[in-house]
Amino acid sequence: MATDLNIDTLLALAGYAVASTWTPGPNNMMLASSGATFGWRATQPHAMGVAVGFPLMFFLVALGLGQVFEAAPMFRLALGWLGCGVMLWLAWRIATAAPPAAPDVSNNVGAATAGTRDAGGSGHRPLTFAGAAAFQWVNPKAWVMSIGVSAAFVSGRDPIGEAALGTLVFLGSGLTSAQAWALLGAGAGRLLGRGSRLRVFNVAMGLMLGVSALWLVVEPVG
Repeated sequence: MATDLNIDTLLALAGYAVASTWTPGPNNMMLASSGATFGWRATQPHAMGVAVGFPLMFFLVALGLGQVFEAAPMFRLALGWLGCGVMLWLAWRIATAAPPAAPDVSNNVGAATAGTRDAGGSGHRPLTFAGAAAFQWVNPKAWVMSIGVSAAFVSGRDPIGEAALGTLVFLGSGLTSAQAWALLGAGAGRLLGRGSRLRVFNVAMGLMLGVSALWLVVEPVG
């Protein structure tokens, strides 16, 4: 795959990818809460949806979709508020999620698979692969990242090659960061138990996601 990106530019892109995918944000807060509530194994579709969904979005934006987004202010505004609404709804789901019932067998495997049931019969389930991938398209942070990186690193001389290389960089960073945050949440869930401390953790994650939603939609996208 021949592109005009030199090693310094590629390292800068990799550094940006690591910084943006590993730091706290809507995706990572949701993954941590899901890991704490449902367990690492049940959170895998959510984690993979994030890890694959954003690189796919970046690839399409790098090929020119971002220019359409930038040229249509009303579309950008509508998408921002739609994303805010979706994130606030997800924040409510996180804050009100009841922990799943304790597994019959008290071992790590049982704890990891407990999340396949409804959360305490409340109807809450881990986010699916398709749901997590689709969420990227209404996530204002994902738009900021994909448009910003496209503008900085994609020259247009080899659109497909540059977009594909950036996609691979984000895929590698996203796969590792999504697993790390899901594991972090699962570890927190084991420490917090199934009672009031886990509820407080989920309320805190929900509030942080809600604040992020409002902040991202108020800040200019792009």
